Amino acid sequence: MRITIARTAGFCMGVRQAVEMAVKASNETQPPIYTYGPLIHNPQVLSVLAEKGISVLDKIPESGEGTIIIRAHGIPPEEKTALKVAGFKVLDATCPNVIKVQTIIKRHTTDGYAAIIIGDSQHPEVKGLLGYAGNQGYIVDSIEALRRLPGFEKAIIVSQTTQNLSFFRDVQCWAKQHHPHYKVFNTICDSSKNRQAEVRTLASSVDAILVVGGHDSGNTKRLYETASSTGKPAQHIETEEELDVNQLEGCRHIGITAGASTPDWIIERVYRALENRVMKRDLVLRRSFFHIQRHLLLSNSYLAAGAGCLAYVSAMMLEFPVSASGILMPMLYILCMHTFNNLIDTSTDRYSDPDRAAFYQKNRAWLSALTFIAGTAVLLIAYSMGPGFFILLAVMLLLGMVYNVRLITGGIGKARKSRIRDIPGSKTVLISLAWAIVTTLLPAVYHKCAVHEGVAVVYCWVCGLVFIQDSFSDVMAMQGGQITGKETVPILLGEKRTMRLLKIISGAMAVLIWYAAALRIVAPSGFLIGFCPVFILLSLYIHEQGKVSPGFRKSLLMEGYFILAGLLAALGSAVFT
Repeated sequence: MRITIARTAGFCMGVRQAVEMAVKASNETQPPIYTYGPLIHNPQVLSVLAEKGISVLDKIPESGEGTIIIRAHGIPPEEKTALKVAGFKVLDATCPNVIKVQTIIKRHTTDGYAAIIIGDSQHPEVKGLLGYAGNQGYIVDSIEALRRLPGFEKAIIVSQTTQNLSFFRDVQCWAKQHHPHYKVFNTICDSSKNRQAEVRTLASSVDAILVVGGHDSGNTKRLYETASSTGKPAQHIETEEELDVNQLEGCRHIGITAGASTPDWIIERVYRALENRVMKRDLVLRRSFFHIQRHLLLSNSYLAAGAGCLAYVSAMMLEFPVSASGILMPMLYILCMHTFNNLIDTSTDRYSDPDRAAFYQKNRAWLSALTFIAGTAVLLIAYSMGPGFFILLAVMLLLGMVYNVRLITGGIGKARKSRIRDIPGSKTVLISLAWAIVTTLLPAVYHKCAVHEGVAVVYCWVCGLVFIQDSFSDVMAMQGGQITGKETVPILLGEKRTMRLLKIISGAMAVLIWYAAALRIVAPSGFLIGFCPVFILLSLYIHEQGKVSPGFRKSLLMEGYFILAGLLAALGSAVFT
């Protein structure tokens, strides 16, 4: 069975802005913190905000204190004024597209126009828009309701930003035929238009459609209406627990789309649930392969194998002997460190990789034993290599173990940096340096590699490869990182800038290794190994086109760069020997 996720699924710009504003406030602002009404229409996100100490205030008190965030749907202007008068510090998270409609209404009603608002009278966005129209606003939700309105000398027609596009086109036709002097503004946001258009396109190539989002979410309801209108079986589900697999019996291709207030981690859970249930009905051999692959990924064994491959790459490019200790040491070190830190902190995985979080919760005992065995084994290998190697590996293990540990207690303010991980961007930089040390520098020193320029080139190349892999993983986990207050490279730079940076590094890595191979600074096998960053560059472009679905396929892709480098090194060794 194929599963395709719509490119437009998930947070829209306005919702993302509102959630980021709320999360930032919870991390940097003293309590109490409130939202005036639910920030967005998604219970799972609201539950997360509640855990972060953000309460929902439904009525404006006579007096109050703390910070209050105006919901993404917007509110009437008099309520915003009342919040300030009550004594709250007001943060306005109103979606920019909603603000645009508010501005249109306010400007025209001031000039004497009637404002006809196409939308649901009970929806908070529409209530907020009506507040900008004063006594000149009218809400309609059907052509019949339009017909019942009196004729106006001057009137504008606007729409709720998440309205059904097909219905609004009917409104435009009605206005053109009966009241051509009315000014009609198509204020349906681009996100809603694109989602509705994409779900129609998606329906033409799939057997069934899953629409994921809050049951109270207006734009998700519109998506479900659009999906149902195509004639294909459609389900509107809020979480993976509502998934009716029996209704999908016999489907060979399933499409998934999601409302603008649906977080990535809910979409991921639905995808994984569907993927897992499909595998249960698959052939025994394929099902077994899937579970082996899953355990290798979740236990970091696949990542550890990648570290071994990078150690092999370094040996090939610097032309020193491949030894068991040179391969096992980085494998065991990476297995120990990554598993230990996953055991210590699963806060981000709870959102970005729920399968991994559940796996570590369920298997803490044997994963803890695995971490201890791997750490002990890497120290024994380092001791056999010499006292200096033992001391360095012991220090690196210690630093890796205290990465997530709070070193400073007390202090003023929530923003105080008390752990190494709290240093902005530190995770990716430290991981890249550590990987390069154990896969390149230590084996090169052990084998008394004399080509210092080559060691520097390969060290930088490995650093770049790991930096790309870790940053790319953090791009996938941005929402989880923001919610848990982590300042990863993508959160610091933004997704677009990060992707641009990773493309530049990929291109630079290919040029660097080809140049070094041409000058014989590294072995001729570097000509083939240089194609690894080219493959990464291609992967980044494919990701931006939305052609790689989440789940294990994307995880294999992200962690498979190191395996690919090892395969290219082996091929290069065979070709150039």
